[in-house]
Amino acid sequence: MDHVLEARKLFLEGYNCSQAVLGAFSDVTGIDFETSMKLASSFGGGMGRMREVCGSVSAMFMIAGFVCGYTDPEDDKIKAKHYALIQKLAEKFKSQYGTIVCRELLVNIKHDTSNVPTKRDDEFYKKRPCLRFVETAAEIIDEFLKENE
Repeated sequence: MDHVLEARKLFLEGYNCSQAVLGAFSDVTGIDFETSMKLASSFGGGMGRMREVCGSVSAMFMIAGFVCGYTDPEDDKIKAKHYALIQKLAEKFKSQYGTIVCRELLVNIKHDTSNVPTKRDDEFYKKRPCLRFVETAAEIIDEFLKENE
C-alpha cells in the first residue's frame, strides 16, 4: 500500500490530519478503520483544535507506538529507547517545518481555537498547508518502517 497516497486521499475526503495518517497505516497497526478514526479523532487541529501538537505528528507517534512501543512500566531502558525514537521522528518533521506545533505551522493563517471545525472547501485546501504535513508525517513514518522491517 502507498501510505502517503492513502493519507492524502483520506485528508481530502475530510478526515482530520491525525485520522488521515493513522488510517493510512491500518495495514501496519492492525486496527480496523473505524477504530482508527475514533482513536485519532481527538487529535485533529492540534488536539481538539487547540493548535497544540500537529495531529499528523501525533498519528506518526501513535504508529511508532504500535510498532515498537513498550509495555513494561519498569523497563527504563526500553522507555528511553522509545522516547529517543519519538524525538528522532519529531526532529525529522521539525527539520522541514521548524516545529511540530499546529499554531506555529499555521503562523500566517488566521485560525481560532473554537470547537467549531473549519469548513472544508476549495479555499481551505488552497490556503492551508495541512495536506503537506499529512504527507510528510506519512513519509517519515513509512521511511522508518521500511528501514526497520
